[in-house]
Amino acid sequence: MKSIWDEEYDIVIIGSGFAGLSAAIEAGKVCPSVIVLEKMPAPGGNSSISGGLFAAAASPLQAKDRIIDSPELMLSDMLAAGLELNNKELARIVAENSTEALLWTIKELGVKYKPRLSHLGGHSVARTYNTANTSGSGIIKPMLAKCRDLGIPIRLKTYLTQFILSKSGEMEGVAVREDYLFPNRKSGVLKRIRAKRAVILATGGFSQDKEFRVIQDPKLTEEIESTNHQGATAEGLIAALKASATPIQLSLIQLGPWASRDEEGFGVGSMFSMLAGFPYGILIDVRTGKRFINEQADRKLLVDAMLSSDRESIAIVDQKGGQHASTLDQCLKRGVVKKFESIKELAAANTVPLAPLKETIEVYNSLIEKGRNDAFGKPLPIDLQPIRVPPYYSIRLTPKIHHCMGGIQINAEAQVVHIETHRPISRFYAAGEVTGGVHGASRLGSNAIPECIIFGRIAGINAAAQKPRP
Repeated sequence: MKSIWDEEYDIVIIGSGFAGLSAAIEAGKVCPSVIVLEKMPAPGGNSSISGGLFAAAASPLQAKDRIIDSPELMLSDMLAAGLELNNKELARIVAENSTEALLWTIKELGVKYKPRLSHLGGHSVARTYNTANTSGSGIIKPMLAKCRDLGIPIRLKTYLTQFILSKSGEMEGVAVREDYLFPNRKSGVLKRIRAKRAVILATGGFSQDKEFRVIQDPKLTEEIESTNHQGATAEGLIAALKASATPIQLSLIQLGPWASRDEEGFGVGSMFSMLAGFPYGILIDVRTGKRFINEQADRKLLVDAMLSSDRESIAIVDQKGGQHASTLDQCLKRGVVKKFESIKELAAANTVPLAPLKETIEVYNSLIEKGRNDAFGKPLPIDLQPIRVPPYYSIRLTPKIHHCMGGIQINAEAQVVHIETHRPISRFYAAGEVTGGVHGASRLGSNAIPECIIFGRIAGINAAAQKPRP
């Protein structure tokens, strides 16, 4: 009798971002045959175009800078931003394993990070590492090299169409289309690939899936731009739901408040805002010239404030603050950030009323110099300085769809949970943005990479521990 399977491997992984490659590396240490399937013509997905920001609690750089931090404090920050909608068990796993995962990227993969921490919005302290090249590719490329060393193939242009389960409900394998041409879902050749041990789903979020996301949140119409790559669509998630996975919080979709209205996608302006504009500058309403929010608030609070009353927002920073932005030169070259020799010139170019803007800056500078509490609650760290050293920089901002907090339910072992039995689906694992529950209502910046790597490794280790089927 002819087999229904065209190929078989110990472990079949869908998706080649941080989560999928982490799983592949751990599984590849144990299993003789692991394969990673990727629908796009290049590996890495959103991971490779991210800003390379990695939050880690009680890390070596924090010890060097005498910053007091702990997994408990990081968890508290995650729950505050998530409005306590987080799965606390999963969130705790991320916080408690964040530094170990960071050190794994350094020791096992050779990833290089800058020697200075960043303090991102919603975090109580500076705990964010940034890759040396200010990009997630600084992690993805070493991961791909490690996969090559382990003999793990990354098969591109291979589109998941279906999960295949046994009569008993155990995950057996996948149906795919090889030589797939995105976004034509009918392109390619159908094949069935068997997993002798397990299948791991790591296809990321669905921010670019305009039809699916507007079902979850009707406000997120096709007119709203996304920072994600074009392949960030929902078919992996939908296939998992058809295989009886449990959906979690699918309507919780995050917009990034730091994106530039003068470039498409994530671009180079986002990192300028995150690393310089928000922590070292001010965010103002163009119409009034006044601040309206704590610039270091979490993303949901920032976006809600920016969208209130149809505000048009710009971030302003001076020369000292701007030096913290690793993408400044690129921003200036592309016209995303504008440079001015005076506040008067900046106000005129952005059509901001000059007198209120000057007053706003004077009040802000006075707070910093006198160490007073900010009325908006912005933390005033020791290295924060008044805005008065020209040149001055401004960036025009607009919220863009960035991250899906919702997805399918997993447990602490990264096993996919069945929608009816509420028990793990045998031999089926998932990790990364395709899963839900870790971040609740809003993900803190720089928490995605540790989440993906931590649960990717858990999935890979546990999948590889499964006894192979004959």
